[in-house]
Amino acid sequence: MKLFDYQCVTTFWDDFTIAEVFGKDAIIDTYNRAFEGWKSNFIYLTELVMVLNHKLWYWSERDNPEYTELYNIFYEETSQYAEENLKGEQLEYYYRVTD
Repeated sequence: MKLFDYQCVTTFWDDFTIAEVFGKDAIIDTYNRAFEGWKSNFIYLTELVMVLNHKLWYWSERDNPEYTELYNIFYEETSQYAEENLKGEQLEYYYRVTD
């Protein structure tokens, strides 16, 4: 999968897309597993932030307030975590890729 000029290294986009078929609880479970499992890997964490941002806009454009709000909460939580916990070259990578 490719998001704009970025080549994905995880299955996060597909994981969330599958979860969406099963509803809000599946999305929450997918997020919790992804965040807890990968928050210590700066590359995966960066990609998770990007996927959450794209999913937020995707559902916003499709007028689905439930999924939009959910992805917005997850995006804000995850991006804040990244900005507060990544340091040095890892934080530079995060900003370069998410810019």
